[in-house]
Amino acid sequence: MSSEIRLAFAHPSERAIATSDDGPVDRISLRDHIVEVEIGAFQAERGTRQRICFNVVVEVQPIVGHIDDDVDRILSYDRVTEAIATELGAERLNLLETLAERIAERILLEPQALRTFVRIEKLDRGPGALGVEIVRSRGELGDTVPDSSQERPHPRVVYLTNAALKSEHLGTWIDQLSAEPAPLILCVGLPDGPRPDVGHPMAQRRIDLLAIEQNGWVLASRDARCKVVATRTELDWAMKNGQVCVWAPSKIVLDAVEGPDTPVTESAALTSWFAKEMEASELLVIGADAPRVANVSVRNSAIGESVL
Repeated sequence: MSSEIRLAFAHPSERAIATSDDGPVDRISLRDHIVEVEIGAFQAERGTRQRICFNVVVEVQPIVGHIDDDVDRILSYDRVTEAIATELGAERLNLLETLAERIAERILLEPQALRTFVRIEKLDRGPGALGVEIVRSRGELGDTVPDSSQERPHPRVVYLTNAALKSEHLGTWIDQLSAEPAPLILCVGLPDGPRPDVGHPMAQRRIDLLAIEQNGWVLASRDARCKVVATRTELDWAMKNGQVCVWAPSKIVLDAVEGPDTPVTESAALTSWFAKEMEASELLVIGADAPRVANVSVRNSAIGESVL
């Protein structure tokens, strides 16, 4: 086996040494860190957990002077495992490549970190390990340090019953709510009438979520200001740009690390889970009683009443 092929499959620490142009540097490494997590783009990977193995090497700034046995002067191994745990907990991902990029970026935000090698492998998808490895340096990171002025906004989440959705007051409510400074996200539940009943929990969950999304398109058809939005990235952009959103729940619910405890058929409860996930400033329920949500102001409004 040639040295190039050997290094390609060697531990990232050996690759770091082989690709260093500036001579010896200080490094810390994490070897064979295994976590069980739900990840993957294939349908067979949804609803099940699999073992993921992480190998990470971080090249660090040399310490000037004595360490004095002070943990605050070094890049702790815990910061590497915390980066992994944080990104795994943020949302369900389809691609190892996405996870590796996010972990590398988070590690390189540490002031001591100069370059990092991140290798991630799936251990349960076949007879061998399937994975990716990326190399990123601080110079490639750019200006990605979080800016407190760019924090996500706290939207007003409004749940409309089907009676409210059909109400002649709908346009007036949207007028009133969109005039307020907080971004507006509208949510609906299952439409009236029958839908397929397949007797399989995971399939039924998807059918019910898609039915809610169909009802969302009904809402969008009634007012041109309403745009159906499915992803957190789209929601963030829309809120920052003053767009009235209608939440299409499938992707966010299915990709959530900790999804809603209640069935998606309990639409108001599903909306309350979403309001908490979005750190909403308020949950308003029109046409039904409002469920309680921790850390979110909750109120309800009867059809025909002013919503302000």
